[in-house]
Amino acid sequence: MRIRRALALSAALTVLAVGLPAASAFSADGKEDCKNVTNGGSQSDPQCFWMADPAEALDIVRFWAKDDGAKLKEAGEYPVGWIDCTVEACSAEGEGDGEAHGEGDPAPEGYQDDNTPPTCQTAGETCSVSPEEIAAAAKTAAGQAIAAAAASKMRVWVDTELLDDYQAGTAAFAAAVRKVAALAAQPGVVGIRFTSQLGYNGAVKTAEEMNAFVTAAATALHTAAPGKKLGVHTVVPSFGCGANDPCAAEMAKKYPLLSPEHIEPLLTSGSVDQLALDSGLLQSAYATWKITPEQAQRNQWSKVKSLAWDTLAQIAAEDAGLAGKDASPLTAEQAAAATQARIATPLKDGAATVNLWTRWQDTSGATYRVMGAGLAATPTWDQLTKLQPLQRRLSTMYSPASPEVGIAQDVKKLSEVFSQVYVTD
Repeated sequence: MRIRRALALSAALTVLAVGLPAASAFSADGKEDCKNVTNGGSQSDPQCFWMADPAEALDIVRFWAKDDGAKLKEAGEYPVGWIDCTVEACSAEGEGDGEAHGEGDPAPEGYQDDNTPPTCQTAGETCSVSPEEIAAAAKTAAGQAIAAAAASKMRVWVDTELLDDYQAGTAAFAAAVRKVAALAAQPGVVGIRFTSQLGYNGAVKTAEEMNAFVTAAATALHTAAPGKKLGVHTVVPSFGCGANDPCAAEMAKKYPLLSPEHIEPLLTSGSVDQLALDSGLLQSAYATWKITPEQAQRNQWSKVKSLAWDTLAQIAAEDAGLAGKDASPLTAEQAAAATQARIATPLKDGAATVNLWTRWQDTSGATYRVMGAGLAATPTWDQLTKLQPLQRRLSTMYSPASPEVGIAQDVKKLSEVFSQVYVTD
């Protein structure tokens, strides 16, 4: 009976999400300690809530443990409604054939499965891609990069921009979605990022237009590429302000589409599985209010956690600051400090992953790299190779249209540091 009491006590505490050491640790501050510690004084501050405070939890445990667990003994098993067709007759109504079937048994009479993807019923409609389209996509530069990444045991996202095609009309949008879906069907692909700089670059003018695009893209991709995660890239400028109201007011005026109120519905709707928050503004946009880049970054992730966005989607940090024109100019000491600030700190503060841009070209044609030309090592790259314990949380972008040496060689080199790659189509 002592064992039973101990098990009942343990189970009750587990269900209540209250641990005895935690209750003891907080007991000095009283029942409101959770709120006091996290300073939940305003909507913008981090807040937490007890399912039951420690005193209430103890009362609940005593109730169920009283009289040697009499209340637990009286409680009946919750009805689950299962029917065992091997013991009692199953109804012929509803789904199935009324017979019990085990794994490996022959399919019921009349069952057909020719593995043929559904065909579009309406011209221009987006639907599952054909095997021929998938095979053709594998031969493209993006398809080759995906194959190389999969061979290097990297997770792959297809990185594309569907907003222009969406705005171009139904036919263009349907064709673009099918192209992306064919790439997403390649082995190793886990997701599709279908837009970048959403709401920042002026391509959409209203929150309604932004929401309509994301909804349409998510719906089309869920149909054409079922099972793939979907992601977007943007920034929420007011997050860097923290509790500085003048800063937040200015950011809301300057970036009206990028308020938390406009971005959060994209997460709650189920349209987005991953949201990447760009780190570019954090470096200089808040100096007017004497907010340092480090403070702005902490403010951003504090806001993410206080709004519980990390429970709605995977929230990633995106950073291009380690690269320099032609090659990263950082010394070994500078690279160590930069990787701490731009990788380790965001991960500690709440980012699920960090996506680093290691190579890209600007509008003038200049190339920015973390490595040198021809995949040459730099102090910054050497520092990144030391972050192996964080590798599962590191990802990068790769454009196979302009390889540094060759697609296979480039991807193999990136896999030394990154576990995930976004392949631009």
